[in-house]
Amino acid sequence: MDFSSLDPVISPRSIAIIGASDEPTRIGGRPIAYMKERGFKGAIYPVNPKRPTVQGLTAYPDVASLPAVPDVGIVAVPGAAALDAIEALGAKGCKAVVVFTAGYAEVDDAGAAEQDRLVAAAKKHGMRLLGPNCLGLFNDAIGFYATFTASFDSGWPVPGGRIGIASQSGAYGTHLFSLARDRNIGANIVVTTGNEAEVALGDVLGWMAQSPDIDVICAYAEGIRESEKFLAALKLAREKGKPIVMMKVGRSELGGAAAQSHTASIAGDDAITDAVLQEFGVIRARNTEELLDIAYAATKRIYPASNTLGVMTVSGGAGVLISDAADAVGLPMPPMPQDAQDKLRSLISFCAPRNPVDCTAQAINQIEMVGEFTRSMVIDGQYKSCLIFFSQVGGSRTVAPKIRAQLKAVMAEHPDRLWALSIIAPPDMVREWEADGFLVFEDPTRAVNALHAMGRFGDAFAKAQTVAGLLPQVTLPSDTPSEAESKRILSAAGVPAVPERACADVQSALAAAKKFGFPVVLKILSPDILHKSEIGGVLLDIDSEAAVREGFATLLDRAAKRAPSARLEGVLVAKQIKGAVEMALGMVRDPVFGPVAMVGLGGIFIEVLKDVTFRRCPFDAAEAEVMIRGLKGFPLLDGVRGRKKADVKALAQALANLSTFAAAAGPQLASIDINPLLVLPEGEGAFAADAVLEISSK
Repeated sequence: MDFSSLDPVISPRSIAIIGASDEPTRIGGRPIAYMKERGFKGAIYPVNPKRPTVQGLTAYPDVASLPAVPDVGIVAVPGAAALDAIEALGAKGCKAVVVFTAGYAEVDDAGAAEQDRLVAAAKKHGMRLLGPNCLGLFNDAIGFYATFTASFDSGWPVPGGRIGIASQSGAYGTHLFSLARDRNIGANIVVTTGNEAEVALGDVLGWMAQSPDIDVICAYAEGIRESEKFLAALKLAREKGKPIVMMKVGRSELGGAAAQSHTASIAGDDAITDAVLQEFGVIRARNTEELLDIAYAATKRIYPASNTLGVMTVSGGAGVLISDAADAVGLPMPPMPQDAQDKLRSLISFCAPRNPVDCTAQAINQIEMVGEFTRSMVIDGQYKSCLIFFSQVGGSRTVAPKIRAQLKAVMAEHPDRLWALSIIAPPDMVREWEADGFLVFEDPTRAVNALHAMGRFGDAFAKAQTVAGLLPQVTLPSDTPSEAESKRILSAAGVPAVPERACADVQSALAAAKKFGFPVVLKILSPDILHKSEIGGVLLDIDSEAAVREGFATLLDRAAKRAPSARLEGVLVAKQIKGAVEMALGMVRDPVFGPVAMVGLGGIFIEVLKDVTFRRCPFDAAEAEVMIRGLKGFPLLDGVRGRKKADVKALAQALANLSTFAAAAGPQLASIDINPLLVLPEGEGAFAADAVLEISSK
């Protein structure tokens, strides 16, 4: 997918400002003042019917009077005048418009209707529309400032920055920029999308993924309005090796409601959004500090797949802290080889060289030891990321220059490694360390998180992307089927069921029980009773013919009393399987991302523990196994405490087959619920013991 249609929005050669103000601090005046200050080389056309000039530039009474067709128009006029401005710009031949004006879908239904008219006008003329209700954007590389933020009152972007920020919130997008600038992090292109009436977050992410001027992408999202361009943008960024770090807010029920109110967008299920971001290697930052830390580290453009961390420290306590932080995020810290440890002990007998490599404060007396220990850590330990803790010593004007010389020499020999320092130093000394190529953090745990993120990017970029095969033809019933029919359909799709038989009378039930062997399970069979346990519709451990007769009658009686309007098809007799791990498989149809498959611990555990993972459908068995191994309860499948290993391969294949079926079935399939799916010991398979297919009536 090509995103170059946003070129006139983000990299224009000429601009018209509708509602241009001679006052440089007003909404219609700031863009002009900023562009004059930052040296925009293109034409600027102020439109103001009341003034012959605006901020020293020739002004024009209306769009029709402009001497040339602008690439983009900035609309800074209220109410109905905004629609008139878009119509006039379109008639002039302008290809893009940025709408500051508010009071649309973010307010009420009437505003939403007005917003639709803006979009219709823009589309009629083939224009891209950013906003409305947006704070605009800036591209400092060309001095283009279509924004009225006051952020620049406290400073301009860091020169030469190659970070792009895309934000649905104008205020928070510029907040991120300001914090980045104050940390000397170069974010030179910032785009805020406001109500996303036409241009959405996915468009901007795609443009940034294509742009040769951007290496790292930061995003702030409240809800994903459309999926096609969003997913295409994430895919393009991954293909080009451009990391995306995103703050996706609205995790909580309260936060999700606030996101809908603020942006008139669908927040969607947070767990599903999380799964989609993981699928494409996007790292979801938990807070602003983490987002900026990760973006800062990513500017080195070193993304080590299968990352490992080597730590050198002058403090044993810091080493423990760092080890805990690395363990918490899953960043491996393998020990130094034994011969390397022995070598380092020969240099400083009381050092602790395992990893963390504690060279102790003796290194300050023997500065050459800094180089020796660091070089050994890189060469012998072969760590892909290196974190060095020097605390205040790194800010000492007497000692730090000597340490810098030692570390610079090692870094020059190994430029492919990620190098981070945890020091406390005045700003000018921090800049010196950074100029040498080091990432600098005061808090070593933040350094660990950032280095771990670089490895996650590397793993995503290195991962082979599978090409989805042709989906099979799927024919669904017109209404939600019974359990027996649901399992028949799923079995045909590659999700095998426990041996069972639907029985309309007691004699059939007896014959089925004898065939399967006692004990058996009896279940009420009805397309109208989806959750059978709620009416006592499941009987276990039926171990005799008499128990079958009694159980059959009991189930029919309970159904008649507790679900009198339900259609009854009889009783399902199933072989009772013991010694299996109960899992749950499922599918939900997300309003944004479509069918999404789920796996988790089954039975009551799925409700209590909520230990589940999600992926967009379809995917293969290898990806299914990654999902399964990502469960906290995976040890239950892996032979914990002497149990037999479960048939994870069969479980993964069933999950993959379910995902293919769900993708092929289309929107008529609303959901799938298989709980429990009984996973037998390795080599013996996995079988659905209960299943519900929900068919949409829409």
